[in-house]
Amino acid sequence: MRSIWERVRLAARPRGRRVVGTGFELVLGSIVVFAGVLALPREAVAQKPPTSQVCVDCHLKQKDARLSDPARNFSKDIHAEVGLDCLDCHGGAGGQHSATGTMNPAMGFLGKPARRDIPALCGRCHSDATFMRQYDPSLRVDQVTEYWTSVHGQQLREHNDPNVATCINCHPAHSIRPPSDPTSSVYPTNVVSTCANCHGDAKLMARYGLTTEEVTQYRQSVHGKTLFDKGDVSAPTCNDCHGNHGAVPPGVSSVENVCGTCHAMQAAALDSSKHAVRLTKGGRAGCATCHGKHDIQPVADTFLVARTTTVCFSCHAENDPDGHAFLTDKRLLDSLQTQAAMGRTLLLRAQNAGMEVSQTLFKLDDVNDALTKARTAIHTMHVAPVSKEIDVGMAVATKAQQRGRAAMSEHRFRRIGLAISAAIILILVLGIGLKIRQIEERASEHPSQPMS
Repeated sequence: MRSIWERVRLAARPRGRRVVGTGFELVLGSIVVFAGVLALPREAVAQKPPTSQVCVDCHLKQKDARLSDPARNFSKDIHAEVGLDCLDCHGGAGGQHSATGTMNPAMGFLGKPARRDIPALCGRCHSDATFMRQYDPSLRVDQVTEYWTSVHGQQLREHNDPNVATCINCHPAHSIRPPSDPTSSVYPTNVVSTCANCHGDAKLMARYGLTTEEVTQYRQSVHGKTLFDKGDVSAPTCNDCHGNHGAVPPGVSSVENVCGTCHAMQAAALDSSKHAVRLTKGGRAGCATCHGKHDIQPVADTFLVARTTTVCFSCHAENDPDGHAFLTDKRLLDSLQTQAAMGRTLLLRAQNAGMEVSQTLFKLDDVNDALTKARTAIHTMHVAPVSKEIDVGMAVATKAQQRGRAAMSEHRFRRIGLAISAAIILILVLGIGLKIRQIEERASEHPSQPMS
């Protein structure tokens, strides 16, 4: 149960668009509310307010699901689990819904908050570092400030847009779970569905000149399939690229920074090339120019051929050697893979013949490292860095072929030596056999003579 002082503190919390009031505002608010409390009858001040169980008991009896569901769901809410209750958000002190009862604005009661007041309402606690430290010192306290910088926050602040997302659109009030909980609305596998509540609504998005194809495209992308089909929750989803509370479309100049969060080496290679500046100046969105946005697909070397036509030739003429860089890169990659496959075939043939080549086979895996580095170097948009890595892999593949041929040559030599040795042994055996037969025949002709 809350004491009068606790109710004063709760009611004195700043509301509206301000997240945290000044010290003067807090003091003034406390004086005003405390004065109101002093003006109450002595019985009202002395009476102990009921707990939020009164709210729950009453709301559970309501036939309207909008009134009963909050009470039914709140027991599993993260706030309930840490000891908070209805009064912490809605204020008041329990009792009856009446103008003279304790659940009225004069007592700090707040029913259903206006949409534009929700960020500040949540921010009363979530922007208070001292308060939040009681529950988890690692929790951020800048979410509300960040929200006002988002597209959603700007639409709410500047246009009071009734459709724009606020805290409760992503974190359903009365049933909030921590992000690590698979049932949470913001667990990685649930984020797309959460965003799709709005961004999958064609009629709603049409009001803003937006489409809903992004949701479908993402589900069919390499990221979406990795997340949903393989269950890899480290795969990026909506908030990884667009941000959480400060969600915005990545700007042209920041796309490579967004992608570079995971693909650091590729982003660094692109950033070191002249194309990074040219793409930005040309209004192209960096990585998305070649890979797309929400519909990103797994890359393959054949990708280079397709992008030469659709991307490179959009700036380079077909007779421009620089415009064929991707095609040259593909030939280099194909050549290395062919030579590596030839080396592996020779080594496996030698191994199956009983030759010891395991060390060279193990070393041949370095070709995969060279291919990975070469494919990363493609993002420099120049052939030379790619060729450099290919040369490293070629040296390994060449040695593998040499070792494979040498092993097979040695195997042939051993087989010839074995055949000669077998022939000599066979001749000796035959000679011994003939000698034994001669002795036996002589013994049978002269049985009385001793064998000599």
